[in-house]
Amino acid sequence: MRDRKLNNDKGKSLEDMLAFVDENGNLTPVPPKSANEGAGLHELATVARNRATPHAPPAEPARTGVISFFNTSKGFGFIADDNAKESVFFHANQLLGPVKEKDKVSFERERTSRGYNARNVKPVE
Repeated sequence: MRDRKLNNDKGKSLEDMLAFVDENGNLTPVPPKSANEGAGLHELATVARNRATPHAPPAEPARTGVISFFNTSKGFGFIADDNAKESVFFHANQLLGPVKEKDKVSFERERTSRGYNARNVKPVE
């Protein structure tokens, strides 16, 4: 074991592991020429923010519905959505206030692999 540690030539130096980003956002082993040339940090942040924006899902407006079923012991239930006329699953962790069956609630809907789930469920007054 000591012999392996002494003869280990696998690692690289810090300079060998460094990578730089060019003006097109590609990794390169060559450092930039000067900090004054090319895009500044503010411009790079703007470009990065603009690239990330299309991938964000659009925010859906709050929906309303009536709790059609709620099992307090198991902590889940279903909301009859007023707009879509379908049942939306919710878990007790997503409740923002106390609710019971037949209560009018507002919620946000999110798509999952099993269908839609309700989140931020709160009673409507």
